[in-house]
Amino acid sequence: MAAAMLALFVANSPLAPTYFAALKAYVGPLSVLHWINDALMAVFFLLVGLEIKREVIDGQLSTWSRRTLPGVAALGGMIVPGLIFIAFNRADPTALRGWAIPAATDIAFALGVLSLLGSRVPTTLKVFLAALAIIDDLGAVLIIAVFYTSELNVQALLGAVLMVMVLEGIRRLGHKKLPIYLVFGAVLWVLVFLSGIHATIAGVLLALMIPIVPTPGRPEADRSISPLHRLEHALHTPVAFVIVPIFGFANAGVSFSGTSPAVMSDTLAVGVAAGLFFGKLIGIFGAVTILVRAGWTDLPAHATWSQMLGVSLLCGIGFTMSLFIGLLAFDDPSMQDRVKYGILAGSLLAGVAGYAVLRIQQPAFIPRPEKTR
Repeated sequence: MAAAMLALFVANSPLAPTYFAALKAYVGPLSVLHWINDALMAVFFLLVGLEIKREVIDGQLSTWSRRTLPGVAALGGMIVPGLIFIAFNRADPTALRGWAIPAATDIAFALGVLSLLGSRVPTTLKVFLAALAIIDDLGAVLIIAVFYTSELNVQALLGAVLMVMVLEGIRRLGHKKLPIYLVFGAVLWVLVFLSGIHATIAGVLLALMIPIVPTPGRPEADRSISPLHRLEHALHTPVAFVIVPIFGFANAGVSFSGTSPAVMSDTLAVGVAAGLFFGKLIGIFGAVTILVRAGWTDLPAHATWSQMLGVSLLCGIGFTMSLFIGLLAFDDPSMQDRVKYGILAGSLLAGVAGYAVLRIQQPAFIPRPEKTR
């Protein structure tokens, strides 16, 4: 959040020319901005992939009963925002490329707001939000791979497929040393970058190849033997405190000079903002309501309908992944700026509204264990 605010301040200060020139400066074959968005964010996607794999095999998404509520809610939270965006931009074929921008939830921001509320939100609801956001991330990864791929370089793509097969072979042979996976993963990144598929997908593919040792019923300390757990633990701090802030600082900087009130009626910006704020609310809360009312599942334990409403609003915070998809969807800087207006507005509204709804709730009921005689 601080990095995004700093970027906005710098982009609208006398330092703006230096800021934008630095991002466009080339270091080797790529500009600074491309190194951030293609290379550093591949590490972010590696962590996302590790979290998805761990949750599916060894966590909150390890059984179909646990996947149902967050899975259907995440699906609704991706479809409805996209439909709202399309409704606003149906007359502009170019703008329609951004239909997936409001479909993403920023798990770090949403859980960050929840953490400010302490015991007012039951732990089960935080687990629900984390599971939903992880499934949402998986959907965003698939969308990027399928809909935001440029012209393919078949030779590089075949090389990437071969590298995935090599990694899978290493995994099947039982190797648990992380360096060998990371070395081949770097080669995979280069090949995916050259193939025309966005290079960050290499991070997800590498994550799927990292071995995991399931730990049901084992002490937490036993997880040290699992390469996936060790790598995930090692990446959390640099991703959270270095990579994501750098990405936010490099991409949230939008200049408001020359911006007219007409931006409030710009269909691209409004479509993104409305998709995040209304789309996530309707899609997630609506899906949960249908499932629970139909008797197919229950609300998370100790959670109320008003709390679920607040969490659905918080899912409209789409900062990191929404910005990333927006950059892939449009090459035109003016369209990218309009997208950023919409993301900032929609995310701010969703965050404030979600916090307010949850803040007025009574602290979550926490049952006390019965005393034994």
